[in-house]
Amino acid sequence: MHHSTLPEAIIGKKIVKRPQPQSWWGIKWQAIKANKHSYILMSPYMILFALFTVLPVVISIFLSFTYFNMLEFPKFVGWQNYTRLFLEDDVFLIALKNTLLFAAITGPISYVACFVFAWIINELSPKLRSIMTLIFYAPSISGNVYFIWLMIFSGDRYGIANGLLIKWGFILEPILWLKTEGYILPIIIIVQLWLSLGTGFLTFIAGLQTVDRTLYEAGAVDGIRNRWQELWYVTLPSMRPQLMFGAVIQLTTSFAVADVSIALAGFPSVNYAAETIVTHLIDFGTTRFEMGYASAIATVLFILMVVTNMIVQKLLRKVGE
Repeated sequence: MHHSTLPEAIIGKKIVKRPQPQSWWGIKWQAIKANKHSYILMSPYMILFALFTVLPVVISIFLSFTYFNMLEFPKFVGWQNYTRLFLEDDVFLIALKNTLLFAAITGPISYVACFVFAWIINELSPKLRSIMTLIFYAPSISGNVYFIWLMIFSGDRYGIANGLLIKWGFILEPILWLKTEGYILPIIIIVQLWLSLGTGFLTFIAGLQTVDRTLYEAGAVDGIRNRWQELWYVTLPSMRPQLMFGAVIQLTTSFAVADVSIALAGFPSVNYAAETIVTHLIDFGTTRFEMGYASAIATVLFILMVVTNMIVQKLLRKVGE
């Protein structure tokens, strides 16, 4: 056998041991040992995250393959819940269509709006910046904010929208805005967009504050000539972590629409016009207590969110290229 295949080599009269290739687990374990203090500091959060986030998701996926009514022990039924979900549940298909429409409209628009408003406000003086930040952020932290929109779209003559339209001669009779199928979804989308300047907006404000100003000077030397080039080649690449976080927050919010729909259109809404996956989940999980079926709905929503976030993260990695 050739000497290169042996774990030892003879050099002169000394025997030199050749280093053995390490396994993937061996390399990871060495990395953990080298950074053990960091892992110790992170361990409280990691334990809580595993117990209250990862474990419930795993249990929900398991329950989605069972019949579970909260009274009896879960009974394994295989793919029956998913078959019922996509082939027999017409309301779920309406909810899926509405949710995808919500995500396709409110997700990108709210994300771009958050960044554009943050970019404009960042150019103001510190005092004015603080005031404008509060004004834009206030709707997302308002308590009984839906009451305002119920007044605006009230179905009688005293509703603000009906009152103005009748006064200006556009309509003769009041419109039942939140009871007419064609108007419900657009109104909820508008309200959701109004509420969307929340955590993502603050994240972008903070990210713009941390961009190193010397990078703009270096960019000018390298040939950057206008604000749009500064934005694409300097600002956005410097804010990748904030852009990623904002994308996750905005997309998750757009997929998880429920409160706006219930508060404005009722539960259930007229002909399920405002039904979303989350309201469908609430129906089966907290009203009917069909936890196995509700877990299947939650699993579908989880997969939609994960796939969409993976696509968005892949697109954000190309920023500045």
